[in-house]
Amino acid sequence: MKIEVLFIGKPRDVHANAIAGEFLKRASRYVKCEMREIHPDRSDLWQRPGGRILLDPAGKTMDSAGFTALVRKIELEARDTAFVVGGADGFTAEWKQRADLLLSLSAMTFPHELARAMLCEQIYRAFAALRGHPYPR
Repeated sequence: MKIEVLFIGKPRDVHANAIAGEFLKRASRYVKCEMREIHPDRSDLWQRPGGRILLDPAGKTMDSAGFTALVRKIELEARDTAFVVGGADGFTAEWKQRADLLLSLSAMTFPHELARAMLCEQIYRAFAALRGHPYPR
């Protein structure tokens, strides 16, 4: 099983990128994790096996417990899953329709790099909670 955090757009904020990287490094104690940039016109997200969860402001909201339940389900199914953070223009309607889930981190708007850091922290928090680690108390 592998968790991928994919993003559209150049990673410019070194501090936000370092935070995201640190949380994925921590999560990699529990699951294989990877974070990288993709180009929608050069990569077909739909040809790879596994689930696709797109971060979208109009997506489903959930608290940390709900997100942990989602991660538990992904883990029980042993399904590779890609979490995708869109670029400045978001996702096309086609991508949104094909996604397994549209997920909203908040009703507020955040820079994409900060959203990536928040997502990576939630991934780590979920795996830590599932393993009984004291971090998510």
